[in-house]
Amino acid sequence: MKPKLLVARPIFQSVIESLSKKFEVTSNQADTPWTPEAWQQAIAHHDAALTTGSDPINANVLGAQPRLKIAANMAVGFNNFDVPAMTAVGVTATNTPDVLTETTADFGFALIMATARRMAESEHYLRAGHWKQWRYDMFAGAEVHGSTLGILGMGRIGQAIARRGALGFGMKVIYHNRSKLDATTEAECKASYVDKETLLKTSDHLVLVLPYSAASHHAIGASEIAQMKPTATLVNIARGGIVDDAALAVALKNKQIAAAGLDVFEGEPSVHPDLLKVSNVVLTPHIASSTVKTRLAMAQLAADNIASFFSNGKALTPLNQMAVK
Repeated sequence: MKPKLLVARPIFQSVIESLSKKFEVTSNQADTPWTPEAWQQAIAHHDAALTTGSDPINANVLGAQPRLKIAANMAVGFNNFDVPAMTAVGVTATNTPDVLTETTADFGFALIMATARRMAESEHYLRAGHWKQWRYDMFAGAEVHGSTLGILGMGRIGQAIARRGALGFGMKVIYHNRSKLDATTEAECKASYVDKETLLKTSDHLVLVLPYSAASHHAIGASEIAQMKPTATLVNIARGGIVDDAALAVALKNKQIAAAGLDVFEGEPSVHPDLLKVSNVVLTPHIASSTVKTRLAMAQLAADNIASFFSNGKALTPLNQMAVK
């Protein structure tokens, strides 16, 4: 008898077909929203789950079903997983590192550029029919080339952004991380470690690429924004909740910083209404890794994690190490 697999959200049909050869697949290709009760009931009848960042695997879900053996997240982030709770009941957790690094870094840098150069703001102006003549100061933005790039969170994606900034745009790169990088990696990224206060005060363009956790909740709030230059920009491609969106909206309205670019939001897909009222922010709907090639690679790695677990007793990219139940 094939193991039962729940695919929580729509993914590529080719991946579903491949999985169906080895698993009895229940797939939510219609993208029907789950109530907490329906999600808990659905997962209780499956040996494995392929999830996205919006599908929780927590103590409540785990307590209702002893059957689940592995949950594979189609994302590098995994704040929807309570990994200690999963480990406690012998459920393997996996994510999809590496395959989205370069694509996400590309988008992060695109958001830096769009934010610094006021692209969204000027496009809205043009589309509204307001452009009547050229002016020397029309939508004058911030320099990117040769400026100081600050990175909060210096994992794979942070390092990839640093390389783009230093090598492609001649930027001075500074970073803050839970731990200092080794000297070789710092040299490759042409990046210098600084404390958080220095990062906030010195960066011309500050990019957030740190994982979400209780410790990083509102890592950028009103007090942190107050330390930034009034000419600085802030970009968040990490996770919603790292930035206090309400405080950021106030800061943007009051021009405490020049602009912001956000791909993630606290409580997404809801967006704080005050962010929609300010013009000096670029807003995108959590699409930093969204190319066909990368999203297919993410789905395939999540699927391969599940297949490897049932074939070999070990996932390819585990977040915890568990024996087969």
